[in-house]
Amino acid sequence: MHFYKLYDSIVSSMAKVCDITKKGSIMGGGYSNVVRATKFNPTGMVRKYPNLQKKRIYVPELKKYFPLTISTKAIKTINKHGAYAVLKKAGIIK
Repeated sequence: MHFYKLYDSIVSSMAKVCDITKKGSIMGGGYSNVVRATKFNPTGMVRKYPNLQKKRIYVPELKKYFPLTISTKAIKTINKHGAYAVLKKAGIIK
């Protein structure tokens, strides 16, 4: 019984969503316009995932590390605006 509670908490925390930008997966695929013009020939849908990285972000104002799963766009945003401002806007820091 205890194992299942632990497993549920691990699975729920390992979602493939960026902690800062909230980017998640999208569905892609389908068929081209050439096929659409001639006949109906559907293809399988494909789930596309964002480029997520596990990083430890250091915030010098708080002198703390924050382990985050963030997209590469979020990394660029942190480099541009600073860790404290971005994490505060995302709601990770109160």
